[in-house]
Parts: sequence; structure tokens; C-alpha cells
Amino acid sequence: MSVHRVLSRRATATALLAAGTAACLLFPTTATAGTAPSGAASAEPAAYTLPPAGAGVDYQIGGVYTPPAGVKVVSRDHTASPAPGVYNICYVNAFQAQPGAEGDWDADLLLRDAGGKVVYDGAWGEAVLDIRTADKRQRIAAKVGGWINGCADKGFKAVEPDNYDTFTRFSEYLTANQAKAFISLLADRSHSRGLAIAQKNTSELASSGKESGLDFAVAEECGTWEECDSYTAEYGNNVIVIEYSAGGLSKACASWGDSLSIVRRDVEVKPQGASGYLRQTC
Repeated sequence: MSVHRVLSRRATATALLAAGTAACLLFPTTATAGTAPSGAASAEPAAYTLPPAGAGVDYQIGGVYTPPAGVKVVSRDHTASPAPGVYNICYVNAFQAQPGAEGDWDADLLLRDAGGKVVYDGAWGEAVLDIRTADKRQRIAAKVGGWINGCADKGFKAVEPDNYDTFTRFSEYLTANQAKAFISLLADRSHSRGLAIAQKNTSELASSGKESGLDFAVAEECGTWEECDSYTAEYGNNVIVIEYSAGGLSKACASWGDSLSIVRRDVEVKPQGASGYLRQTC
């Protein structure tokens, strides 16, 4: 499982692209069929529902457990089952292979350096996927799309594709436009199955999120880095904030506690009952 960490990757991220400065708006929680974003494969969009803005949230991508009292939104890995009685978000690692899962991918879909060696995100031991051409994006999206189909079949209401920001760590190979083109394919697949889709981190591209077909944001440590407004400018109050430090939680709650869904989790997002488990809210 890939657990993205903004803090450890910040040093290798590119400078912020121009962020939208429009005033924050509250967007409706239900979207209807519409035109697929540019670059997305054609499919018939279906109605989908966004997570309730400002609701209690829990982040369970490292292991599932009964949601604590007051929680209305839960994110879980796509291999897990949804939690009953709440809005469930389905986590998928979309831009990188899971550790040790290189063999699950066609060899030419793994990004390679000039010497032909697979490029890895060293912090997580994950092979980077090659989204540089339209053909490869389509083929990768087809595989990830199978997981998205599984999310819909299980009863999840939304998808959280991780590592949208891989291009910031491997800018010698990948570009923002390639990432946007690929996420649009996933947005199209998600919407065709009646699922909303989140922008995961990547404040650099927040201002073009809806243009790419994204519906809301899951932002790690935006309180810590004082960048939550990059997401609210695009998604209004449809932003879920995950913090991993007391200081980050304090900052997020001070500025956004009355409007956004905010939770602090332990870095490994361990299940309740495991050593090191931590969960705090505003």
C-alpha cells in the first residue's frame, strides 16, 4: 500500500503552479451526467454523490476498523469492504505500482531510465508507471479502471487515486499535462460507474481540478503547509484534510475547523487497537 507523505516529498516537489484565486464556493453534493473532460475516454456519465462537506472523517487506508462515533466519511483501500452506514471512499494507487507488484504490469508500462532500468519512488519502493503517451495512459487506465469497477461493485461512493503528484518527483521524465490527461481518464471511468473522484494532494494542479474531471480533494498536511486554500478555491468546502502532527492539526482546525472535514492520523494509518494507532479531531 502506498501511503503518500507530503512532508517527506516536499523537498523534491516542483514550485507551485498558478493556483486559482476565485472566492470559495459551496458546491452541490450531487452531480449529474455531463460532458466528459478533455482527454477522457468517452463513456456515459452517471449521477454520483460527493462526500458531505465538513462531516466527521476517518482515514483507514492502513487497516479497517469500526468507524468512531460521529464519523460520516471513511477512506479505505480498494481491497477492503466499505464501512456500513457511512460514505465510503475507495483508495487506489494509480500512478505507481504497489511495492513488489511490478510483475503485475506489462514491462513497457513501467517507467525506465536511459539505461532501461525501472524508475522507483525510493521512499516507498514503488515502480513508477509510464504515462508519457496516450496509448500507455489508456492501457494503465484500463487496469486501474478494473479496480475502480471493483470499488463501485462493492458499494463505495468515490475513488481516491493516489500519487497524482508523481510528476513533481520525476520531472525529468513526466509532466503535469501527462498527469492531468491520465487523471481525466480515471475521472471518466469513475463517473461512468456512478463514483465521485478525489484530487489527492498535488496543490500545484488544484486550480485545474474540475477541468480534469475531479470533484473534491483529499489533502494531506495542507494545514501543516498552509495550503488548504489552494483546494478550497477549487472545491469549496468539499475538502478532506488529513494531518499527521499536532501542529498541523492545530493549524487546520484554527482556519478550517468549522467548514472542512479534518482528522489527524498516525503516520502509518494503523487500525484501531494496533500499537501506534492515533486519531484526533478538532
